[in-house]
Amino acid sequence: MNHKKGLLLMVLCGLLLSLGGVCVKQIPWNPLAINSFRSLISVGILLAFAGITRSKFHLTGGVLLGAVGVCGATVLYTVANKLTTAGSAVLLQFTAAPVAILAFSWLMFRERPKRLDLVACLFIVGGVFCFFLDSLGSGRFAGDLIAIASGVAYALVFLSNRFPGGNALWATILGQCVGAVIGLPALTRETQFDPHTLFYALILGIFQLGLAYVCLTTGVKYVKPVTANLITGIEPVLNPILVALVVGETLSPLSLLGGAIVFVSVMVYNVLSARAGSQEAVPAPST
Repeated sequence: MNHKKGLLLMVLCGLLLSLGGVCVKQIPWNPLAINSFRSLISVGILLAFAGITRSKFHLTGGVLLGAVGVCGATVLYTVANKLTTAGSAVLLQFTAAPVAILAFSWLMFRERPKRLDLVACLFIVGGVFCFFLDSLGSGRFAGDLIAIASGVAYALVFLSNRFPGGNALWATILGQCVGAVIGLPALTRETQFDPHTLFYALILGIFQLGLAYVCLTTGVKYVKPVTANLITGIEPVLNPILVALVVGETLSPLSLLGGAIVFVSVMVYNVLSARAGSQEAVPAPST
């Protein structure tokens, strides 16, 4: 039951994260200012959640390492979007993250990847690649490297509960606090705070970051890090689809094919992973 709960929470996390593209398109701010504002709102939600669940803060090496991942994933991804195309940034981040998770799990925890994880990784990354293939040509090398670095940092987010003394919730709170401070100078220079802008900025902080990370930090307690990351693979595909529906940007047939591959792969992986989790949870008969 807990495994299925974890899978559901990660699907919900991916859905909430996918709101980012639509909202960012509606906010005429510097990307670092947007990240700072949404992080400030998100931290308030996560602190409230920590109070409700009576989660206590302990500063450990594991929490600090997880915080580096959270801060690095959000800030580096924002910077990458300024230096390369949005398609390249999300493709490279998502491609790097599951590979980094499998590598870190093998090197740090001596966990060999399972065949289901590797096959799912191949199909989902392939689908994402198809989806963003049209936008790869105009990227810049520095931005692409930063996007890959953001993917490696994102991997640490999913592993944050595994580190000694790790706590995904407090790592997220600490990492988002640092991200908010980094973008605060840019936020203080913004002058456009009309109701339209604030509405979408609040949606970003409350739903796209705050509640999404409530789902993520809870869900990773019940599923493997690579499982959590692969399921949230619906986010980089749903994100531009929502932008296309709301803002009117068009999608190519190749993009639609890539989106279909990712959606079907995530659903099949979800079902097979749930079955595998249920079988593992069955106690062995007594002898």
